[in-house]
Amino acid sequence: MPAKRTRSSIRKSGPGLIAGGKNEPTLDLNPQFRQALDAMESSGANILITGRAGTGKSTLLEHFRSVTEKQIAVLAPTGVAAVNVSGQTIHSFFRFRPDTTPGKIRAVKDPLYKNLDAIVIDEISMVRADLLDLVDLFLRKNGRKKKALFGGIQMIFIGDLYQLPPVLTRNDREVLAQRYESEYFFDSDVFGEVDFEMIELEKVYRQTDDFFIGLLNGVRNKSITDEQIGMINARLAQREEQWPKDAIHLTTTNAMARERNERQLARLKGKTHTFEASRKGDFEEKSAPADLKLKLKKGARVMLLNNDAGGRWVNGSMGVLKDIEDEVLLVELAGGNTEEVEPFTWSRFRFVWNAETGTVESENIGKFTQYPVKLAWAVTIHKSQGKTFDSVVVDIGRGTFAPGQLYVALSRCRTLDGVYVRKPIRKSNIWLDWRVVKFITGYQYSRSDEQLPLAGKMSMIEQAIADGALLDMTYLKPDDTKSRRQIKPLCVEEMEYRGRSFTGLRAYCLARKAERNFRVDRILEIAVAQDGE
Repeated sequence: MPAKRTRSSIRKSGPGLIAGGKNEPTLDLNPQFRQALDAMESSGANILITGRAGTGKSTLLEHFRSVTEKQIAVLAPTGVAAVNVSGQTIHSFFRFRPDTTPGKIRAVKDPLYKNLDAIVIDEISMVRADLLDLVDLFLRKNGRKKKALFGGIQMIFIGDLYQLPPVLTRNDREVLAQRYESEYFFDSDVFGEVDFEMIELEKVYRQTDDFFIGLLNGVRNKSITDEQIGMINARLAQREEQWPKDAIHLTTTNAMARERNERQLARLKGKTHTFEASRKGDFEEKSAPADLKLKLKKGARVMLLNNDAGGRWVNGSMGVLKDIEDEVLLVELAGGNTEEVEPFTWSRFRFVWNAETGTVESENIGKFTQYPVKLAWAVTIHKSQGKTFDSVVVDIGRGTFAPGQLYVALSRCRTLDGVYVRKPIRKSNIWLDWRVVKFITGYQYSRSDEQLPLAGKMSMIEQAIADGALLDMTYLKPDDTKSRRQIKPLCVEEMEYRGRSFTGLRAYCLARKAERNFRVDRILEIAVAQDGE
């Protein structure tokens, strides 16, 4: 598909809403979306767009690329992620080999890089520090402005840092530890030199129940309470008869998912049908979005792997294979409709510069054709990324082993009632990389101080105390728990906690109906309440 489409392909769908074609979801232009779109299109600023699972990061990216006037390239750190966003892998786009090092970066005679306005990198949490430094070095030699950071090209990073971390071997980890504070992109040399605006998407669309959203946030930043752990474990269901028939198992390893799928398929009577995928051009096996050899039987549980052009299903829709007729799969979807599913072709792209039109275009360099389904009694938590289900069985096997793993699994489900766990969950199963928390909170504290320094916050608080006014406040705790409160400030004084002194605010919290103490330096935003006294 082209790197961009014209604005005429977008239609309005009511106040604050924009909808695309028949299969494109309606976009709720909430304040954070508007802020992000404006920064991406108008400001030219380097941006880090983050947010919890289900806040619409993928929808925002797809909408931006459909309306932008800029020459852009959309990249991702892995082949599957690149296919999912109709983009290109970082290594492929910059011509990096597995053994590329800073000393091997050379200037290339390709006008593509000099004509880019912006580069979007999705799933930024998986990008290693050394890889981002290689991107910077390459663009300094080949970008719009030689020697400028990132070649003078706007960088747009998208992803939830609390989800998938960079994938490292033991040797990788040892080597990077000698060079960087961490393996994450934010500890690269270049990230410390470039000013990035961070925009957090806060409205959750996948879930609507406030309690479940709060529980997921507790898992995300490991602030979960014993009561919330108890609510998860109340969903314990160890026997098959306790699970809904349409529940998908989310496992920690490929072996666990494969074992369950093969076992369930073997239980079905009837003939096994085998479908071989076809590949043309440059399409690596590791980037395949579906099985190279797909084995199916009537009655098999399947998951659809593409967004149907006619809007009949989306990537992640669940169904049951009812029959196979004339090389067409008849799949009964969860809603009861039986749809014809034919082979689908995924494309692998490469961005190129078209000198005749003066535009960046995406060139199809490889194709992969297979039925867009996979056995779906079970999938790995990693491969469930970005998908939404009505019921899941979370099977952690011997335990979790990566930051964000349990959070990703639980957050795939729309409701807590749809979650079933095969083993009791303990706090030790919630892995959190505190380096991520330190970066996120530190970044927000510093940006808040730039917008309104501590002295300005103190002045506003003291004036509110004198006037007897209420204040609206956004407060960020060290664990990245953010809360918005309306308070009546009472006094500012030096306080102490665990042997450390700080400037504290004693105030009456209207929501808690009690006095509370707050650290002034942790107040992100503060303003006189419009309905204040």
